[in-house]
Amino acid sequence: MQTSDREDEGDGDVIMAHGESDDSSEEPEEDAEEEKRIREGFIVDEEDEDEDADADSEAERRRRRKKRKRRHRRREEDEEEGLEDDDLELLEENTGASFTKSRLTRLRRGHTSESSPEASSSRRNAILESSDDDLDNDDIPQVQDIQRIWDDERTGDREDEEDLDDFIEYDDDEDGGGMMDETEREEKRKAKRRAEKAKRKAMGARPELAGIDANAWAEIHDVFGDGHEYDWALEGDDEADYNEELLKPEMKYQDVFEPSEIRARMLTEDDDLIRAQDTPERMQLATSSLSQSSSLSLHTPLTESDLDDAAGWVTLRISPKKAQDFFSPDGVHSHLREDLVLAVSYALRYLFIQEFEVPYIWTHKRDYISYFNPKDLRTRVELLSLAELWRIYALGQKYRSLAERRNALDSSYARLGVEDKYYDNDIRPQIDSVEVVADSTEWLAMKYKDRKQDHFELHFHDDEEQPETKKRKMPSRISAYEVAKKTIVSKLAAGFGIQPHEVVQNYIASNHANFVEDQELNPMVYAEQFLDLDASIAQPPEELLRRARMILSTELGKDPLLRHAVRDLFKREAVLSVLPTDRGISKIDEHHPYFNFKYLYQKRVTDMLESPQFLNILEAEALHLVSLSIVLPSEAKAQFERSLNDAFASDSYSDAAKAWNEERSRVVQEAMQHHLIPVGAKWTREWVREEVEDFLATRCGDILKERIDAAPFMRSDMQPGDVTSILAISWGKGDPQKDAITIVYVDEAGRLREHTKLDNLYDQELQDEFIDLLKRRRPDVIVIGGFSMATTKLVERVKHIIRGKQPEAANDGWGGESTVASNEQAFDIPVIYVFDEVARIYQHSKRAGDEYSALSPTAKYCVGLARYTQSPLIEYAALGPDITAISFEEDDQHLVPKEKLLSAFERALVDITNKIGVDINRAITDAYYQHLLPFVCGLGPRKAQVLVKKIGAMGGNLVNRDQFIKGSLLTTKIFLNAAGFLRISQDSDMRAVKNRHADDDVQDPLDDTRIHPEDYELARKMATDALELDEEDVHDEHPSHVVSLIMQDDDNEKKLNELNLDEFAVNMFEANEDRKRHTLNVIRAELLKPFSEQRATFPTLGDWDILTMLSGETPRTLRPGLIISVQVTRLTANFVNVRLDSGIEGMINAQYLADHAPASPGDVVKKGQSIPGIVIQVKIDPAQDQFFVELSSRSADVANGDMNIRRVKHDDNWNHQQSDRDLDMQARKKRAEVDKTRRVIKHPNFHNFNSSQAEAYLDKQQRGDVVIRPSSKGTDHLAVTWKVDDKLYQHIDVTERNADPTGQGVGSQLVVDPTHVYADLDELIVNHVQATARRVEELMAHEKYKHGTEDDLHLFLKNFVAANPAKSMYGFTLNRKKPGHFCLCFLANKNSTVQTWHVRVTPEAYYLFDAAAAGVAELCDAFKVRHLHESQNLGGAGAGGKTPFGAGGRTPGHATPGHMSVRNVGRTPNPYVGPPRPAGGATPYGGAAPPASNYGLPSQNTYGGYQTPSAYPPRPPGFPQQQPAVPAGMNPARAAMIQEAARIQEAASWGQGSGSGGW
Repeated sequence: MQTSDREDEGDGDVIMAHGESDDSSEEPEEDAEEEKRIREGFIVDEEDEDEDADADSEAERRRRRKKRKRRHRRREEDEEEGLEDDDLELLEENTGASFTKSRLTRLRRGHTSESSPEASSSRRNAILESSDDDLDNDDIPQVQDIQRIWDDERTGDREDEEDLDDFIEYDDDEDGGGMMDETEREEKRKAKRRAEKAKRKAMGARPELAGIDANAWAEIHDVFGDGHEYDWALEGDDEADYNEELLKPEMKYQDVFEPSEIRARMLTEDDDLIRAQDTPERMQLATSSLSQSSSLSLHTPLTESDLDDAAGWVTLRISPKKAQDFFSPDGVHSHLREDLVLAVSYALRYLFIQEFEVPYIWTHKRDYISYFNPKDLRTRVELLSLAELWRIYALGQKYRSLAERRNALDSSYARLGVEDKYYDNDIRPQIDSVEVVADSTEWLAMKYKDRKQDHFELHFHDDEEQPETKKRKMPSRISAYEVAKKTIVSKLAAGFGIQPHEVVQNYIASNHANFVEDQELNPMVYAEQFLDLDASIAQPPEELLRRARMILSTELGKDPLLRHAVRDLFKREAVLSVLPTDRGISKIDEHHPYFNFKYLYQKRVTDMLESPQFLNILEAEALHLVSLSIVLPSEAKAQFERSLNDAFASDSYSDAAKAWNEERSRVVQEAMQHHLIPVGAKWTREWVREEVEDFLATRCGDILKERIDAAPFMRSDMQPGDVTSILAISWGKGDPQKDAITIVYVDEAGRLREHTKLDNLYDQELQDEFIDLLKRRRPDVIVIGGFSMATTKLVERVKHIIRGKQPEAANDGWGGESTVASNEQAFDIPVIYVFDEVARIYQHSKRAGDEYSALSPTAKYCVGLARYTQSPLIEYAALGPDITAISFEEDDQHLVPKEKLLSAFERALVDITNKIGVDINRAITDAYYQHLLPFVCGLGPRKAQVLVKKIGAMGGNLVNRDQFIKGSLLTTKIFLNAAGFLRISQDSDMRAVKNRHADDDVQDPLDDTRIHPEDYELARKMATDALELDEEDVHDEHPSHVVSLIMQDDDNEKKLNELNLDEFAVNMFEANEDRKRHTLNVIRAELLKPFSEQRATFPTLGDWDILTMLSGETPRTLRPGLIISVQVTRLTANFVNVRLDSGIEGMINAQYLADHAPASPGDVVKKGQSIPGIVIQVKIDPAQDQFFVELSSRSADVANGDMNIRRVKHDDNWNHQQSDRDLDMQARKKRAEVDKTRRVIKHPNFHNFNSSQAEAYLDKQQRGDVVIRPSSKGTDHLAVTWKVDDKLYQHIDVTERNADPTGQGVGSQLVVDPTHVYADLDELIVNHVQATARRVEELMAHEKYKHGTEDDLHLFLKNFVAANPAKSMYGFTLNRKKPGHFCLCFLANKNSTVQTWHVRVTPEAYYLFDAAAAGVAELCDAFKVRHLHESQNLGGAGAGGKTPFGAGGRTPGHATPGHMSVRNVGRTPNPYVGPPRPAGGATPYGGAAPPASNYGLPSQNTYGGYQTPSAYPPRPPGFPQQQPAVPAGMNPARAAMIQEAARIQEAASWGQGSGSGGW
């Protein structure tokens, strides 16, 4: 730095090498005269000033613009610096940009500016070159940019002041500024500004300060100018840039986050308004607070003047039963009608005026909704239940909406400026529904349309006249009624003698108040008077009468009162009918769920309000399967028409009067047909839909309420309030190869304390680990859940371990002889199942990922099980909107809109949450428990959120309920709503305070009760009276000290019961009309047991609940009589074990295995075979962990089918005639399409081909390709064609069991033959066609196979034997006459003839005659052995034949049987169990296993099939087992065959002579 030349030139600070400053301004010798002398030495010539005058003015303007821009940038920087660290992190997270807060917020100007020009060339460089020490130094000098060199030369004092005032920022904390008040701090700022101005004046405009002398400066100016020559061109851009910066909007979080994310975080303006308003949050929302789309409800509150009308309106609509009991003359409580209306009035006042939520009224104001008569204390009638309170709340919301609409209608009517007596006297008093409001609005618009248009077409004096522009003609919105009303036809309509509204008055009134003025002329003659004189446009009188009738029918049909009467008539009398569409006739069969109402006929709508049938009809209608019609019964419709005709007709008997009455009757018919009936039907449709949706939503809410109104699981030896520790175990899907046993331990506080996995519970080492876990943790209960029936094996194993070793096995146990007793004592732990629906959702939820990101899904599932066991309420509450994913109504819940479901679920959660109360201090510290807080009365998600933040800011702990108000935590209404449900647990370590006035931060025992603070004085008085104390005795004590005494009194129950609370309640009623009878009883109960448990005990799952949870089967899917597909798993002497698709095990006794009891089950079925079985009964024994189904597979039982069981029962209101007609029509269509069957099956291989078309299609396809096509045998058959070889195709006839009679689907079972039955087309293709094709390919790939025809193979054999006389020869070729078969042709010698044996190919084996061969090699062996036997039987040695086992060769591709070679054909041996599987087990293709072939030899041994090893030991007696005899070594049948072949080879004459050949 160049400091040596500049130390004498100014009074600024000099920056030393180590950051030290030498402040020369403090030297006393530098006085004002010295400063003046120095300034005078640098005054420039006047000529130079004149030359630069213009440049100075331009520079000044430019400088001012730049200063304004700098100040604008500084303000933006200050705003950005003002962001909190959390906001900056949030911005970085959502934008990806860096918003790190700089340590140097702004460079501060020092006392001098002595830096060199090189160092001050750039502000950015100065910042980069500053060290950390410099950044923390408040006296760091201001580094100027190069442009300011010229600016400083022309800067005046005023501009400097403005610049400094805006730019310099003083640190208020310097020199102990933190201890100064605002006045002193401001004085210090002013002093610093004055000092800075003096320094600037001393500096002046001296270029030497920048290190350049005057001469050099003049040369630079002459060469380069001042840099402002082109400011005129840049001036506009600078101003535009400045304006753009100035107009740039302030950055808000709404500009960063997506609107959906802002709504999810509840940061919208509506959310802020909801938090701020002193109204319960749920009352401010238009929908449920659980809904993600909940919005602010903009409603007008009710007033006291509305209560009477609202109470009467609501009371009649609570429920039909309530109306029957209280308002019918013979009702049970008809004498309490006025008390009911009064109770409803109280409820509405509390709900909509004082804004108390339902739980508050039910808990603290129940006396006002119950019957109370001081003179009749014995009569106790609960006028309103909790469910009815919620109903009143919903009806009150509807009434509030009605009142708003009614007020809007009154305003519209007033703006019309008319007086309509009919509207004022008749219509307005009858407006009691939104439908009548809409009808009245439409009626007024129709009647006063012209006046309405004139009234609202406002013009002002300063409106400019708009030039007429040619516009495209818009469609006319003028109806035929309006056109006719403006013509002379309206006068003809008036000639009917009575106005439409008078007809309605006559209809409604019991006596006709309006009479008809009869016309003397006939209607036709009268109409001729209104003909147009212009013949070209004249209309006949019939047309004029028609238009007149149209005017009258329209006015009648739009009358609000008549429409209201029609809606009431439809509500009482309407019937509903359903007819299937053409698509529905074929689609809805007897097994379809919609079959119940396919031909529903005239069912009363009132009978459909409490069943989901109507919603199913609407769903079917949306799918275009049925059409729905709602009509009036003929009698009701005729009666209504007669009544309306009577109100319209004339009483005269003249011919003209009769003719006019006929015209009036036509008017009535048109009004009903075109207006009234359609309106009634449309309204009834929506009304029934609303009622049924509300009914189903309420039912779902009731089921949820039953689930959550359950106390946590408690053992019998636990005390109320104790919380259990849980050990949750799950095996997942129960696959021993994939799933480990997951174990989670959750302690009493709900914290996860241990998590482990075990491969199984059979290995001793793993058992010891599990037992050690039980010993260490000592859980109160073991909860087990899973996703398959294998969970039952896990439960059985866990119970076995917990029970301990049997006494006789004690010496082999893990703990010695003393282990038995210790085990039985230590492991007295119940093992239970619980509902796992919440846990299944939790394991994949974002909440689980946030809480336990390191755990596996199965471990999270276990955590969910444990939490549910500890508190079902919290688990359901924590689901939030996901709670709708749980199906409480299996078949019908999806029919209810999500918003209605959420509202019903929210009501249930609110009821139970307020029933048990919420510990506010625990909710602040426990985020999981905090899920209950939004459901507290008065709160909601937003208010609970802000409450938690406020309490956290106060320290996170409350001592008493008074702090809610004193700490401004809750507003008044919210506090009154929530106070009685927010518990503050009492700390026993807190010091008892006896000072009556020191109650700000002391505990109050009443804060841990359900008693509301407004009733604290009653509780204290009750405690004082029970203890027989006087006020003087407790005068100096805390007001609730006496409450503590009664709670701790051992005799408190006796003392409190001695109080006469009824008499106390009567005295309070007589004195102040306070109703406190129920409240006094609640106070007594709370003083005895504060917040006692009022929920039911933890529910145990029923038998079917467990089975459904593990398998998905329900009583409907396993009804006795249903035919289901099962797989054989094990064969025993007396029964067969099978397994259902759902994993449930089953059993078929030998007597039910076949029509005739077989000698051995193995003669009928094979292991691995799929067979149909009919359900006999389902046996469930959870105590023994046995769940199995008993079935029958007898052909006689299965052949009958289960059509009657599966058939859906139709409704009692059934249109049999139409059903029979449609069935007959379908039968005729089927008969007409016998020759051309066209089926519609959704499968890629299905085509509507005949056999020739299928072969033509497959001609260009690969071998093994398949076509599924209709069969000419009927709709219960299918034809399968697959390509065997070129020009060779096999056609397979497949029979469909339980076939769809319409041909639109596939039967439940596809039968190729009795041993090959498949469940669907894919299984048929893979396990039958493709498996057969593979075997064909395998045989065609063998060296003995010859292409061509059978004759070609014969020729080849003859030629070969002729060339090799000493040898025999055989070969295979395709059987062209029988596709899917082979011809095995052989020639023993040259003197023999060629013989042909046929080989049948099946998916599991090759069959030579009846002998099965698993492979080609076995097929060759079978042929040779059979040929030897036949040769021996025919003539011993034979005539010159040679043995096929001679020395001349060996069979290619396999060992010669004569050498005792053993080939183990089959699956790879299982390393886990015993010896390899013997032949004859289940094939991999799902077909029946071929019988163990001995190729014609006598059977040497009987052996069982192969069975997949079980991970568990044999079951108890419910499933008797028999260990199969497993051969040690090779297949015994094959060994016997080889030995026999060797023996025959020695004795036979085939092998004699030298040079004997081989096959």
